[in-house]
Amino acid sequence: MKLLQLSAFREVMLTGTVSGAAAMLGRSQSAVSRILVSLEEELGVKLFARRRGQIMPTEISYQLLDEIERAYNSFDSLASAASRLAKKGGGHLQISVMPALGITFVPLALQRFAKIYPNVRVSVDVRMSREIEERAVAQSIDFGLAELPLKRTGVEVDLFSESAYVSIVRSDHLLARGDAITVEQLRDETVISWPSFNRARQLLDHAFHSINASVKATHETNFSITAFEMVRCGLGIAIIDPYTAHYAAREAVAVLPFEPKLAFQVGIIRPSSKPQTEAARSLISIMAEMRDEIGLK
Repeated sequence: MKLLQLSAFREVMLTGTVSGAAAMLGRSQSAVSRILVSLEEELGVKLFARRRGQIMPTEISYQLLDEIERAYNSFDSLASAASRLAKKGGGHLQISVMPALGITFVPLALQRFAKIYPNVRVSVDVRMSREIEERAVAQSIDFGLAELPLKRTGVEVDLFSESAYVSIVRSDHLLARGDAITVEQLRDETVISWPSFNRARQLLDHAFHSINASVKATHETNFSITAFEMVRCGLGIAIIDPYTAHYAAREAVAVLPFEPKLAFQVGIIRPSSKPQTEAARSLISIMAEMRDEIGLK
């Protein structure tokens, strides 16, 4: 089956006549008719019913057209990709980021990035850290931003930032008047907690165990921004990541250090056998600049 045969068939289906297809292809009607006959003979099926000089597509023709259209769409995608690559700084960048950075930090970084690489298409996949690690192992991303430590091998990891979780409390709460919130002060407070698989939950549980207490929680979530809004609604006190705390609107909410310090480490994860592009290096550099600007080196 040749591309010319498929092109002739497609044009006949789209224009509805052999003459229309011939005009589109720049060939004679008889040449197009011969091409259609050769396609039918090769496939062993009848694609058109011929009546009084007209052709009527069979049911198989419509099914074949669907398959051809999918193929043409794939060709169009390839052509678009080639066009982007031909332009300076073109291409496609695929990254996975944890929600703490994916909600606001990364979009702001992409705003700066787009001014330098306007032709680069960027796909941002927001996932939990363990899923980002899996995607890096599968070589399906250019890089990811995930909470450390990691459990797998087969990826390259560089420390992106090392800071600490912070406490979030309503501004009208008594604890908002202090310079920090301690785990002892939370002994009898309602805390908005994390799911058991989350590293923040494990760190928080350890802090409570150190004072022979346990977290008193009536609500839990795996997103810091959700916990932040729960605090605003008066549902309790939360311990969240510093990136979310920095960018979230602080109306009616106070952000204070938490003691003991609960480490929040973010790593840049790269597939071990996938070379890093210039665009990826530039985006990472922009993110590092933003990290430094908000004091989270």
